[in-house]
Amino acid sequence: MDKDWIELLVTDDPLEAEMIKDLLESGGIPIVLRSSKVTPYPVNIGKMGEIKVMVRNGDKEQAEEVLKEIDRG
Repeated sequence: MDKDWIELLVTDDPLEAEMIKDLLESGGIPIVLRSSKVTPYPVNIGKMGEIKVMVRNGDKEQAEEVLKEIDRG
């Protein structure tokens, strides 16, 4: 993966990760979801269940602002 992609947040909920991805992409912020999960094995323990939401370094501040606005309400 290109060096300019950085971790925005980590979640263990695939639905949450997809919702964040859809929200940020709808605002023009490219997102990559990374997971160590092996598809045939539904293991969600520790690092195997983590989903990393990655954004380009230049988009991190804007993405954090969008997520803060959602948290506010």
